[in-house]
Amino acid sequence: MEGRTRMLLQSLLEHSPLELNLTFFTLLCFIIVIFVLRLTRTTRNQLNLPPSPPKFPLIGNLHQLGALPHRSLTALSHKYGPLMFLRLGQTPTLVISSAGMARQMTKSHDVVFSDRPQTTAAKIFVYGCIDVAFSPYGEEWRLKRKIAVLELLSLKRVQSFQYIREEEVADLINKIREACQEKKNGTSVNMSRLIIATSNNIVCRCLLGQKFETADGEYSFGDSARKVMVHMTAFSFGNFFPSLRWMDVVTGLIPRINATFREIDAFLDEVLVQHKSARRNEDEDHKSEKKDFIDILHQLQQDDRLDFEFTQADLKAMIMDMFVGGSDTTSTTLEWAFAEIIKNPRIMKKAQVEARRVVGNKSKVEEDDVRQMKYLECVVKETLRLHPPLALSLPRETRSSVSLGGYYIPPKTTVLVNLWGIQRDPEFWERPEEFVPERFENNQVDFKGQNFEFIPFGFGRRGCPGISFGLASLEYVLANLLYWFDWKLPAQGIGMSDSYGLSVTKKVPIYVQPMPYSVGAEF
Repeated sequence: MEGRTRMLLQSLLEHSPLELNLTFFTLLCFIIVIFVLRLTRTTRNQLNLPPSPPKFPLIGNLHQLGALPHRSLTALSHKYGPLMFLRLGQTPTLVISSAGMARQMTKSHDVVFSDRPQTTAAKIFVYGCIDVAFSPYGEEWRLKRKIAVLELLSLKRVQSFQYIREEEVADLINKIREACQEKKNGTSVNMSRLIIATSNNIVCRCLLGQKFETADGEYSFGDSARKVMVHMTAFSFGNFFPSLRWMDVVTGLIPRINATFREIDAFLDEVLVQHKSARRNEDEDHKSEKKDFIDILHQLQQDDRLDFEFTQADLKAMIMDMFVGGSDTTSTTLEWAFAEIIKNPRIMKKAQVEARRVVGNKSKVEEDDVRQMKYLECVVKETLRLHPPLALSLPRETRSSVSLGGYYIPPKTTVLVNLWGIQRDPEFWERPEEFVPERFENNQVDFKGQNFEFIPFGFGRRGCPGISFGLASLEYVLANLLYWFDWKLPAQGIGMSDSYGLSVTKKVPIYVQPMPYSVGAEF
């Protein structure tokens, strides 16, 4: 034994100092890896955490998210179960991938799972997370959500914006007709661009009182909002390695986020000044029925009807919520619905027959007509099932330790609900990967958060409060596109691949050839 030790020392002394340093560094890293693996295994056995895929030291399971996390996590859940405990860097993360676990989470522990982790981008874009979507659970959050639900997103308020939807969709139809006249040779039209512009214009007018569209049909504020969506899902060291948050400055992430924030903040300040000036110029007795969200919030401030101090930053944070949550998710769902309809001639024909039967020979599609289109309702539901606005729910965070599914979930654990995976679960859905609107005919399953196999807008206390607002635009735009035009696919068809962001968008724009429908023609 002494001889072997002497030979080892002699061998080490024969190496250069650099080689010795590399050797010792390698040994040290090996020892640390073994220690971390043993410590992790011991902790897991003691706490009875949910199953977890194998992880690397330091980065944990980050490498397993891939470019499309909703798909990667669905594949992992098939192997490791409906509850998975991941280490995303230094962040403990629970992934829920079944309707049963989502139901248990809500029915038994909704308050525990109602907090939000404050991400790097959210803290900047929504003024320190004082909005509704990202603020921590508590009394102030409840009051702000109440304002959003009762004053901004109620059914009565949504109906009051009907004239905006009608005007903007009429403008959309006119643009498509003009494109038909200009491109008589059969050139396709970029419908993705038109759908996104229309959705942004509707939301802008409801929120801010006017649309911000340039002469060439582009939308300046819409571009900024899309940047927010990209920044929200960009990799941040601060989100996964809190001790390395300074790296976000080095990589340029923080400067990029701040630049976009300053652009949007200055824009909102200008809009607020315009509103104050407009109010000063109004007669005292003049009360317009056509109020936008800013008018409503200003009125609440003036009437002193709020139970907390509602600052300028609070107002801008809520506007940011409404715009990002209302425009991009609606336009994305519209794109997917339109793409699914036109790539399936049978579904398109059936939806068109219904729309033209209900509307008849009227000069415009009315919202009362849309409510009678039951097959269109099935098409919308199937779109929301197959392409939920958010594939992964906005992250939640546990307020305390809790037992779920027989496993221990630590406090301050980030929670992701895989809505995309749950809504394609073959346990609940026959042919889950296919677009089949008929599955919702004579089917009472709804998306209001009570049927956990179908939760495109989330559920529980943190469910989306803007369902009625989004659906009104979605259904009305689709009804008009189906009524006024027939559609011809290009020879290459339509790409259906997706790109991951805060919402999962179509990777390739929709190019189709519209053909105006003559009112009164046989169908």
